[in-house]
Amino acid sequence: MPRIVSLFLTTVLVFHVSCNDNRLRIFENGKSAYEIVVLGEGTESPYRSAELLQEYLQKIGEVVLDIVDENSQDAAKHKVYIGNRNGDSLEPNQIVIRTKGNDLFIFGHSDLDTRYAVYEFLERYLGCKWYAPDAMKIPSTLSISLEPIDYVYTPEITTRTVHSKLFYENKSFADQQKVTYESFPYYAPGARVHTFHRFLPEEKFYGSHPEYYALRGDQRLPTQLCLTNEKVLQIVKDSVSALFARNPEASVVSVSQDDNQQHCQCDACHKIDEEEGSPSGTVIRFVNQVAADFPDKTISTLAYQYTRKPSKTEPADNVLITLCSIECDRAAPIAEKCTDFAKDLEGWGKLTNNVRIWDYTTQYTNFLAPFPNIHTLRPNIQLFRDNNAKWVFEQHSHNPSELFELRSYITAKLLWNPESDLEALLVEFTEGYYGKAGTYIKAYVDLIHSELEKDEDFFLFLYGDPSEAFGSYLRPELLTRYMELFDKAENVVADSPELVARVKKARLGVDYAVLEASRKNINEKYGLVITDDGGTKKINPRVVSLLDNFMETTSGHNIGLMNEMGFTVAEYGTNYKSALEIALKPNKAKGKKVVTLTRPKKYADENPMVLTDGALGGSSFYANWLGYEGNDMEVVLDLGELMEIRTISLAFLQVTNHIVFLPSSVSYSISLDNKDFRRLGTVPNPYPLNKDSKVNDIQYFDMDFGPVQTCYIKIKASNTKTPYWHHAAGLPSWIFADEIIVN
Repeated sequence: MPRIVSLFLTTVLVFHVSCNDNRLRIFENGKSAYEIVVLGEGTESPYRSAELLQEYLQKIGEVVLDIVDENSQDAAKHKVYIGNRNGDSLEPNQIVIRTKGNDLFIFGHSDLDTRYAVYEFLERYLGCKWYAPDAMKIPSTLSISLEPIDYVYTPEITTRTVHSKLFYENKSFADQQKVTYESFPYYAPGARVHTFHRFLPEEKFYGSHPEYYALRGDQRLPTQLCLTNEKVLQIVKDSVSALFARNPEASVVSVSQDDNQQHCQCDACHKIDEEEGSPSGTVIRFVNQVAADFPDKTISTLAYQYTRKPSKTEPADNVLITLCSIECDRAAPIAEKCTDFAKDLEGWGKLTNNVRIWDYTTQYTNFLAPFPNIHTLRPNIQLFRDNNAKWVFEQHSHNPSELFELRSYITAKLLWNPESDLEALLVEFTEGYYGKAGTYIKAYVDLIHSELEKDEDFFLFLYGDPSEAFGSYLRPELLTRYMELFDKAENVVADSPELVARVKKARLGVDYAVLEASRKNINEKYGLVITDDGGTKKINPRVVSLLDNFMETTSGHNIGLMNEMGFTVAEYGTNYKSALEIALKPNKAKGKKVVTLTRPKKYADENPMVLTDGALGGSSFYANWLGYEGNDMEVVLDLGELMEIRTISLAFLQVTNHIVFLPSSVSYSISLDNKDFRRLGTVPNPYPLNKDSKVNDIQYFDMDFGPVQTCYIKIKASNTKTPYWHHAAGLPSWIFADEIIVN
């Protein structure tokens, strides 16, 4: 008879002999008749779980229960049994919380499951809450009396990851919310995603063996690998073998495409892709061959962008498909607005039971921007669960982002139980974490989501910008309402510095949106410059105060990054102060007509007048920048009359991972008749593009000269071609410019 059953029978006898009351009184009036019994081999982990229970019971009731092993039990005491029961009838990942007679049993299939079971008991039955590493609610009582319990739970998503440093840097908090301690558990370091370039570095192989790499047009480029090259296969196998040898504890290595869509189009690769109906076919055939050499390990690969559509070939049993939802509109659940992804998910689910979901939950170009997608988290996780995804990686921002604690908490809760009530979770967290201010923060969350839902045509993009929403859920009147809600939230907890600090951090998203709206000068209230009663222009004091508070709050909470490209909060503050200085400068170009001689594309409505509208571009190419793809930028500014000028300046944006580069040079010319132009000079790029270039940057190309008379100014920015070593080699690069300043 399994030990678990015999224990139950023993305690049933004790129950009938000792008591007719079926409630368990763990302690009463500060005293306890219980001890904690650690079952099994008595390894360190079950004892730690027992110590956790002991620690929290002491916090709750100031009572210390003894911890003993099975051989040291006191027959006169009731028991709380804790242990790993994988030798009994528990399923993998299952937890059991059960009462029998006067005894309580807290079991998990594994040591980790046992720890989860203890935290589940503390939360579900004793009312403990953990909102963040530094915020918990532990009840205080002299007595605990429990109704009979028979709780058994097996999470359907068995590996749950929320990409948040709140969990990675605080293992106890990760355990409390039942998520992993790291983004890639079980993976070998250095081989977690986008590994092709790691196995065959361009610096080592491209010069001597270009045939190892992707054929694009008539040129081999080191963007991806040629997966039909036998030598490439052998090099990758050797690399994987070495990785497992160096990391014997690792069970997974990623053999996966690099982060671009420039896959090989040679005849052999193209033939397989045609046969398979998707470029994923070449990848799956290649990865299956690698996996065959490591039958006791797992080889992970991506179903991402060009490989997202399923192949016809089934992945090997030890191949893990990581399916990524990067393209999806986050304004509504994936099943509603990203049906192609949902179809691909279903397709992979028919080919394999070994699917890992890589989902995305924040705006990576603007970590701190309002991103009203919280209402999609539950249905999306349910979609993954319903399609047999046992491993879900929710890529939050890792670093602090908008409503960081709230998002981390709710996402973890939904991964553990996708049927959790989202509304209840929001109420639970906002009231628990923000105190009396929670009512107003919950009202903000509800309002911004309801406003987005009214705008059925809005595409909520992972790589978008607040400026896209200034006609939607970030309209001026809504920004005002959001600010009012946060003002009320701060006021209602004014007597608690700790809660005020949390509210200030929560409002960073709205503050950032207002700062960006002001940079764009969307109306008289939200602008960088105001005119006083005497007609003098001055910097809007509200913006100055808001920027100061923004910088102070981010500093106080150690928030250092604005986006995934490495653009820092300090750089944002410096650039914003520069924008304030520029906004106050006289500018003879403001409002003047601009004609473009080369064709812009897509952004800023392709309207060259954005270059003189007085609104200044931000760190994202959506934010008021005029873009040119694959060509030089050449424009003519019409001053409207003869003017004396001494300086010309124009800002350019760089976002290297999105193929947005600073121009190689900018030349300025002048003319009296718009026909004959005289060049004033050329400003070279002070930071030519290389592998170590800043990913996200704004540079001003300034020219000072002696006074000249002119009516027209021609500006030419020369495109920096995409270098062969860039992940987008072979694709045209972009130039983005904004705001011509002439004085």
